[in-house]
Amino acid sequence: MPVYEFKCEDCQKEFEKFLISASKIDEVKCPFCDSKNVKKKISACGVKGSGEGKISGTSSCSPFG
Repeated sequence: MPVYEFKCEDCQKEFEKFLISASKIDEVKCPFCDSKNVKKKISACGVKGSGEGKISGTSSCSPFG
């Protein structure tokens, strides 16, 4: 289940929400003030790997590929 990040436009607080479907985004309410005036934030995706944390032959700042 994806985690989405939101910011309430009324109380300015940020929060996360687990949603089964992106179609449910319009139904999200702020857990702090119960407002529906929320905006989905652009989130970085997380990738979990195993091993030493980098691909052999790459530096930590170089692009992959």
